[in-house]
Amino acid sequence: MSADGAAARPARVSPAKASPAGAARLLAERDPVIARLLAELGPPSFPRPTETHFAALVRPIIYQQLAGPAARAIYARMVAALGGEITPEGLLAISPEDLRSAGLSGNKVLSVKDLAAKVADGTVILDPRRLARESDQEIVTRLTTVRGIGKWSAEIFLMFQLRRLDVWPTGDLVVRKGFGLTWRIPIPTPKQLDALGEAYHPYRSVVAWYCWRAAQVYAGAAATAVTAKPSGRGKASA
Repeated sequence: MSADGAAARPARVSPAKASPAGAARLLAERDPVIARLLAELGPPSFPRPTETHFAALVRPIIYQQLAGPAARAIYARMVAALGGEITPEGLLAISPEDLRSAGLSGNKVLSVKDLAAKVADGTVILDPRRLARESDQEIVTRLTTVRGIGKWSAEIFLMFQLRRLDVWPTGDLVVRKGFGLTWRIPIPTPKQLDALGEAYHPYRSVVAWYCWRAAQVYAGAAATAVTAKPSGRGKASA
């Protein structure tokens, strides 16, 4: 920490592509705090996704504001009602009444239907080749047109489904708490954290992961959507 109380700013890292673990090592060479986190917590975990992009967007809509067991049960009933596969076509074809019977609230029925419609009409792009040409901000802008998908959900999709390494979820309270705890500064506001993150381009996703883990390990925070299980999915605020 510098004399004025701000977090130390490492030199910018080359934008060359790296794995999450490689990015952590590159950052650790320039920032002693990241070096300590890497030594104590190990390399960051960004497992390869096991579900389709569409299913990865539907899941957090179902899980919002629900305890894990209840969310999993409703999700499983919805999958069964869809014939075992979550697709835009299936969600457009199924009746709202059948989705309500599976346990979805009226708002969540509207949200998954809206997502399916926006994928079908091209508002939301999920084709891997086309996604590869879109910037993080373009993807967030498209996703947040969908009812029930906020900026946080879009950022988590970028980080853990698309495995993009320069996402910086400044609106996430646990990230802000973890940053303050680890760099030994007062909990930054979203605006302050946005500025503090500038030094960590192009690997801010790695720093965010360490903030989540630090809040959990050092401060006893509850397991989050990111740290609770390897897939990095679950319930959290949008």
